[in-house]
Amino acid sequence: ELYQPPRTLPNSWYESLLAKKFEKHTGICSRSISDEDEVALAAQAIGRLVDQSRCRLDDCAALLFVSPSLIPQAVARKHLSREMARREQPTRLARELALSLKIAPRRVVGMNGFCSGYAKALSSLQHRVLPQLNLGTNEFVLLVTSSRISRITDYQCRASGALFGDFATATLISRRDSVRYPVHFDLLDAQFERQTSNQAFFDFSVRDNVLVPTRNGDREYQPRRVVFSLDGMGIADTAPRAMAQAAAEMVKKNRLAPDQIDCIVPHQAGRGIVRLTSMKLEQAGFAVEPINGHTAQTGNISSGSVPHALKQQWDSLHGRILCPVAAVGAPGKAEVSRGCILLRRQSRSNAMAG
Repeated sequence: ELYQPPRTLPNSWYESLLAKKFEKHTGICSRSISDEDEVALAAQAIGRLVDQSRCRLDDCAALLFVSPSLIPQAVARKHLSREMARREQPTRLARELALSLKIAPRRVVGMNGFCSGYAKALSSLQHRVLPQLNLGTNEFVLLVTSSRISRITDYQCRASGALFGDFATATLISRRDSVRYPVHFDLLDAQFERQTSNQAFFDFSVRDNVLVPTRNGDREYQPRRVVFSLDGMGIADTAPRAMAQAAAEMVKKNRLAPDQIDCIVPHQAGRGIVRLTSMKLEQAGFAVEPINGHTAQTGNISSGSVPHALKQQWDSLHGRILCPVAAVGAPGKAEVSRGCILLRRQSRSNAMAG
């Protein structure tokens, strides 16, 4: 299920800060800004999942919490107080989320992963969590993505100030033979890895007098803020190749040919990047046209973009579905992360099979 905060920021707010062809290149018209923190955002998405699926939270055997808006500890300890730095720890917030839901899963895991976070979480689930979990037929795993990138955005940065939006998603993952939670997508494989690159595309810094939007849509300046910086052109050149490579390696690993893939749902970084990814995928032998265009009213929602696109295309996706992703690496490091998820459409239900 999905949760989009109600407060939106249109492109018109940026005025001259926005590149003239921004909307044409990205497809982004507006993005949401959350007044709630990552835990509260996640709880909103889970609440919608419970309402839609009628799942019982007491059946939750494991909770995976993914947040791309948390500041990595090496940066947080440098620029924030000890208590504020502790608030940036993914596993701590994952436990806080479990407490707020009044559940006691056998495993609680928190992670970042930035825009590759969904693939990272599913890979961790498949290769580490599930083999030790002994998931029951009436149990499920809850995978939540929660992004509040607005709180670390430098709105005056022409490269990244308008790219991202706040969003949360909740995915229910059950056994293939579950009757209580029948499967919609069968999780066949998930991979995640980091690779060295020729440069660092991403970092954090502390800025003074940072322009931010107010709750009523005006502008004000925050005296001091930890913000991220992004080499937009650099990652836009690198990410499409990384996603195509991840897709090619996934089909090879599973002894499939590219023409045996029926649908491709890549990370929705923006219309232009997905278009370039489509070209790289075609060069790798994939014939199907990737899903594109899910950023108009959300912006790039980072690790939430794949579950968001899967939900939007819920009834039209069929057969084998490939979801390649790519993202920046650790702050200040010359690396990128990439991953891929391989799914197979099953029934018309609300769960994914682990």
